[in-house]
Amino acid sequence: MRLAARLALKVPAIQRVYNERNDLRRRLDEALDRQGNGHLGRYSPFWHFNASFDPEAVVRAHAGASVTADPEYLTNFLGVKIHPRYFPGLLDGRGGEVEDVPVPANWHADLAEWAAALRAVDLARGTFTVMELGCGWGCWLNNTGVAARRRGLDVRLIGVEGDRDHVAFGREATAVNGFAPAQVALHHGLATARSGTALFPRQETGGSHWGLEAVFNPDAATRARLLAAGTHYEIPMRSLEDLSAGHERIDLLHIDIQGEEAALVAATLDVLARKVAYIVIGTHSRQIEGALFDTLLAAGWLLEIERPALLAIEPGGPRVTVDGVQGWRNPRLLPA
Repeated sequence: MRLAARLALKVPAIQRVYNERNDLRRRLDEALDRQGNGHLGRYSPFWHFNASFDPEAVVRAHAGASVTADPEYLTNFLGVKIHPRYFPGLLDGRGGEVEDVPVPANWHADLAEWAAALRAVDLARGTFTVMELGCGWGCWLNNTGVAARRRGLDVRLIGVEGDRDHVAFGREATAVNGFAPAQVALHHGLATARSGTALFPRQETGGSHWGLEAVFNPDAATRARLLAAGTHYEIPMRSLEDLSAGHERIDLLHIDIQGEEAALVAATLDVLARKVAYIVIGTHSRQIEGALFDTLLAAGWLLEIERPALLAIEPGGPRVTVDGVQGWRNPRLLPA
């Protein structure tokens, strides 16, 4: 090091900047050295999250010590079994595999979302009740439920899903992963702020499309037209208050409802404050992320982890390529 540089480092402000730069370089080098699942590469955007805890340590701590393969199912690092037919084309031929820890991501979710969900498991005591809105095959019901069961917690799973084939997948998956019917409540419908009816798109093969968008409270003409065309079927809208009836505490509420996240949260702040200890939200735009920040921060919730939605900049404007994720802690039920 040159004399001028050594002298400059005697100045506290310069010394601080120098140390921070070296620390940033060290952390970046460590991140780039991690191979994750190989196909994600060194420069994965899924390393770019903000958190108040160590997400990688949380996820790795839950890895099953003796996960065994099943020839019919893809088995993940927790020991959760997923049938390849739930995701035709994506998981074809992967029966019999055991997946590595999803660092920085796997085919379904990234490190930030895995860590946020498992963080809720770590904070639970005695019992663990998870509610998943837009549950599909029961992804977060099964993953957090298995992790909580391994911790010795008494587990309850509540799922809401609009696609009837996916509800069937959820019933099958929870049974295959060892949950008794009494532990599981799966509702065919949509979670909303208030009760009502909606129309949900039909698909020919279950699992072919995920993230289908419903038509909420359609007018009479729209309802008649879509039902007559056979493109949609009618399902109930269920309020969060109704869905949580009989449960004093929800340890994890996972929300992934195709763009309605901010509206639901804003309309249900009272029940969230009273009953929900931790929220993990899949976000579908930067605008939704900002609205959630405004609503939940003003209501006193603590943001513990977030990765913004990933965008592609196109001539018509930005397009979300990967949903974002946020993890929020309720200090009323989970004081620091």
